[in-house]
Amino acid sequence: MEALRQRLIGLRQKEGLLQRDVADQLHIDRSTYSYYERGKTNPPLDILIKLADYFGVSLDYLAGRDGP
Repeated sequence: MEALRQRLIGLRQKEGLLQRDVADQLHIDRSTYSYYERGKTNPPLDILIKLADYFGVSLDYLAGRDGP
């Protein structure tokens, strides 16, 4: 999902966070989060929900279905 990849990168950079910062908040490995941003793997639904909550956006936004 290209939209998800771009949104994750944009949200993280907007907040001035490192991949490690986000991964720590989600209790996952940094390499796992890096795979999400690089589009190598898609996060499971429970992680998508945590990401949406963490960044204060909707699941639709993460999927590229609407604006912030």
